[in-house]
Amino acid sequence: MKRVIADRGCDANRIRAALREQGTIPVIPGRRNRKRPIQYDERRYRDRWRVEAMFCRLKDFRRIATRYDKLARNSLSAVSLAAAIAFWL
Repeated sequence: MKRVIADRGCDANRIRAALREQGTIPVIPGRRNRKRPIQYDERRYRDRWRVEAMFCRLKDFRRIATRYDKLARNSLSAVSLAAAIAFWL
């Protein structure tokens, strides 16, 4: 089953309904001002920081952060090279 993990900014009933129509489970915590709390998988949501940390680490490379490459294949190869350097070394 596919899941979408997002932060509280994406907490809207219409977003949740659209995701469920597509057969996707939303893992989005409810905003604090909701009258009824929203149920979500807290364990999966806690792992979201790893993805955010990866993007933060990749943005240390200037070429990736400013997206110099116009072609998608060149940009993907630059990201792959930066990821290899950042996470291997």
